[in-house]
Amino acid sequence: MATKKKRTPNVHNNSRVVIAADSAIDTQKHNSDPAFVRLRDPTTDATSLYMLSAGDVQLFEVKAFVEDFHSWFVGQTVQRDGRLLFVTPMDPLYLILPYLIKSGKEGKFQPVDQVVMDDEFPACSRLLSCTRSLASLHHITEEKEVGTQRFHRYSQEKTMNWLKKKVERTVSVLKARNISVGERVKSTTYITMKSELDYRNEDYLRYAHGLVSEYLSQDLSKDLLTHLQLPELKSPKETEPPSKKRKLTDKPVEAEEDYTKFNSAEFARKPPKKMTAAQKSLAKGDKTGMKTMSSFFSPKVKAEKK
Repeated sequence: MATKKKRTPNVHNNSRVVIAADSAIDTQKHNSDPAFVRLRDPTTDATSLYMLSAGDVQLFEVKAFVEDFHSWFVGQTVQRDGRLLFVTPMDPLYLILPYLIKSGKEGKFQPVDQVVMDDEFPACSRLLSCTRSLASLHHITEEKEVGTQRFHRYSQEKTMNWLKKKVERTVSVLKARNISVGERVKSTTYITMKSELDYRNEDYLRYAHGLVSEYLSQDLSKDLLTHLQLPELKSPKETEPPSKKRKLTDKPVEAEEDYTKFNSAEFARKPPKKMTAAQKSLAKGDKTGMKTMSSFFSPKVKAEKK
């Protein structure tokens, strides 16, 4: 009679802990499961992880909360990858846009399925299956129909108007939720004859532009800044949203130190305190032949050979 071996937990599994909306994992309407795919990041042109819902209906971006030396217990197993993945909906046009811009340099109308192709990232063609993709292409392209086939060509003007609407909607959400975007960055290049409302609106526009630019190339982000009629700042990092590379947290991002305190009157140099009787006695003592404390830490001078 064969003995039954005890099953040991597998510590090297591919499980992940994910926080996602129900729409991301709903498989009732489709016979497929959600899938993690590697696609070209529209900002850096590097590999980035995304998720497509069942049936490739919706695209989601994947962000990770990372802490060192953490792991998860998943069922009876230990998952050594301690990252917590957040899955949030994303407009697929952001990922399709770089392919359209590249093909637009030829100045030809082309079928979009022949444009969104990538040997390094073959999964990019699945972006065209998303519900919002084909229905929204008119926002960023010129369209032409020949018989039953539709052709597209990238339009810079349409794209700028589309991105401007994205920024304006973001501003509306920020204001509706009463989210503070910080004080306006001061610069000598600004015209000072503006109302406080103008300053506040410009702050929101800059902040929203920074959020949208996290899905755009650097050149496209600059073009959008010009289209919004906002002058480029000397130190744009001061008004950009917190970096995505930081750990996700619900705490506000604050400066490491408040350097403005050095400009306040309270930081004025104060007169030295009075010496005690013991300190006065030591000060009057004979210091002949004594060395200073710093002399013990100064480098030794090598003697010259005679």
